Amino acid sequence: MKISPDELLHVARLARLSLDEADLAVFTRQVGDILAYVDTLNEADTSGVPLQSHAAKLTNAFREDEVTNPEGAAGLLDNVPEREDGDILVPKIIG
Repeated sequence: MKISPDELLHVARLARLSLDEADLAVFTRQVGDILAYVDTLNEADTSGVPLQSHAAKLTNAFREDEVTNPEGAAGLLDNVPEREDGDILVPKIIG
């Protein structure tokens, strides 16, 4: 048996689960079977496998910063719906 009923009750309490005696017996057996199956991974020969932090190769998606709007704020104000004397006009929200 890979897990005792007391250990399973402890895990159940941490997960805020309540188990009665019948559930405890069933889950102790089932979790023990699962742990025994997962334990078979220790039998796999991994001597030639390099250590990895991820299963898939990850690459950085960042790019170099480039100036893309050389005309400055004047060009940005072209996208503003309403403006006056270089200021952006917005609806009044305080009465």
